[in-house]
Amino acid sequence: MTDREMTLTEVGDGCLAYLQGDGSWGWSNAGLVVGDGVSLLVDTLFDLKLTQRMLDTMADHTRSAPIATVVNTHANGDHCYGNQLVADAQIVATTAAAREMSDVPPSMLAALNRAPGEVGDLFRSFFGEFEFEGIELREPDRTFDGRLEVDVGGRTVELIEVGPAHTAGDSIVVVPDAGVVYTGDILFIGGTPIVWAGPLSNWIDACDLMLGMDVEHVVPGHGPVTGKAGVTAVRDYLAYVDGAATARHGAGVDAFDAARDIAREIGASEDFSELGEFGRIAVNVEAVYRQLDPGHESPDVVEQFRRMATIERS
Repeated sequence: MTDREMTLTEVGDGCLAYLQGDGSWGWSNAGLVVGDGVSLLVDTLFDLKLTQRMLDTMADHTRSAPIATVVNTHANGDHCYGNQLVADAQIVATTAAAREMSDVPPSMLAALNRAPGEVGDLFRSFFGEFEFEGIELREPDRTFDGRLEVDVGGRTVELIEVGPAHTAGDSIVVVPDAGVVYTGDILFIGGTPIVWAGPLSNWIDACDLMLGMDVEHVVPGHGPVTGKAGVTAVRDYLAYVDGAATARHGAGVDAFDAARDIAREIGASEDFSELGEFGRIAVNVEAVYRQLDPGHESPDVVEQFRRMATIERS
């Protein structure tokens, strides 16, 4: 078990945030919305031990208000691989997230972590602290498109689809009576957002949507709890990358060369130089290039991780 600090904090009336350390690769957040006699869990974690530790930490709240619903905000494993431990709850996600969930099964990450040579070393450098063996991925029982309201013991919780953005099927979870929004990976606070799917314009629109909401407490998918200033910071990063990558695409610059060039700019900037995991710019530039040129072919996932590691070592 990791020695990272895990905290359960009430951020609004009956709304809790479960935070895992600095929120770097795989160390995602989750949330709990407690109603009258039932609760809703926002996301599970990357492996079974971490998820069980979280559920045990939440037990004082869920003993009298058992978890009836789990919302997976998207298909990445650090937000859904623990689903099997909430067997009595209904799992809800967007249709697109449910469709994408089987693309990267736990067995694939287990195999990559066990792989010999350079590939194994690469993936263990990102995910070596997690235990993917023995996870049986439980997929959603209920899907939705657009918006869905869920009653949680007399409280209305709003699920809003905002993808494709980070992934194909992102959603956010809004608790209007508490002024709380759980963003999934639409927000990385202190870390670099990573655009697996895009387009960046959808992600920027999602930030604008939250900036227009009557919310005070914002629980990101990774990193500390924030407010609207955190939403603005992520929006600003995405807008910067969109513009910088578009200019280089127009000039005929290779995507990886563009990513390395933008990484150097970011390192020298006052605005984004403190963000962790800055090598993710390699993936983000690929997303912009695919949007500008539907014929652009991004490298496979192993090569994308290799490129991120290369940029961070340079």
